[in-house]
Amino acid sequence: MQDTGWTLKALPDMDEQQFLSWQELLEERTGIFITEHRKSFLQSSLMNRMRELNCDDYQEYYDRIVHGPMGKIEWAKLIDSLTVQETRFFRDPSAFEYVAKYIAQNQGLFDKKTPLDIWSVGCSSGEEVYSLAMLANEVLKPHDKDDAFTITGTDISVPVLSKARQGVYNARRVENIATHYKEHYFDVVNDAYQITTDLKRKTCFAQVNVLELDKVATTMRHIIYCQNVLIYFRRERRQEILNHLAERLAPGGVLLIGMGEIVDWYHPQLIPVKGEQITAFIKCEKNKNN
Repeated sequence: MQDTGWTLKALPDMDEQQFLSWQELLEERTGIFITEHRKSFLQSSLMNRMRELNCDDYQEYYDRIVHGPMGKIEWAKLIDSLTVQETRFFRDPSAFEYVAKYIAQNQGLFDKKTPLDIWSVGCSSGEEVYSLAMLANEVLKPHDKDDAFTITGTDISVPVLSKARQGVYNARRVENIATHYKEHYFDVVNDAYQITTDLKRKTCFAQVNVLELDKVATTMRHIIYCQNVLIYFRRERRQEILNHLAERLAPGGVLLIGMGEIVDWYHPQLIPVKGEQITAFIKCEKNKNN
């Protein structure tokens, strides 16, 4: 029996001109560059939204976003499906081990008046932010400084930021977390794991497009954690983003990025970290003679 349901209807392949139009729109608005080999990913993401709108033409959907009265709302929904990354708690053990070491070595600099300030760039649904919060709390608590830190998570997607603020995760999302962390930083509510209120109050979330970092306040951060973000951009964009992040890094602060995300970037104020299984940079201390 032939199924006539529209939701099961196969959409035609995107032609070259349509692909170029969508590719240019995404890069112009978000900086994300969809390469030819990721064309199928783009097409399937568009299909999901188009089916919900009962739209079967890529150009029509493009015009809705660019010229339609509800274009901004639809754009936000599409970006959510295009940018949500696979994330999990303590995703890169080597990076978190280094963060713990950095905090321990510098804990004497932080107190309630001058708290440790951490920024998670591209935080998605919050696992990275809460991992950093748990880690900071563990390192600083023996020094009675578990209130001496704050963590900001930013992302371009409003829906994932809403999930991050809720801090509720199913059992599968926390199954690989150490028992100690699950017992001390989560409350079990209706078979779900809720980040404790005490830990949540040390975090905040905000929408930020990394293409518009020049509009972000130049708050000096001690740790900027930016992993698995740069891979979506062309090399020139990656350099621009890193330069903006360097401007917002406090003297002595550390910038961590994903392994292999950029190999030959240089900034006059940053020194690459050597001897670690990570890609990180330390900002030079201010010249005492200045």
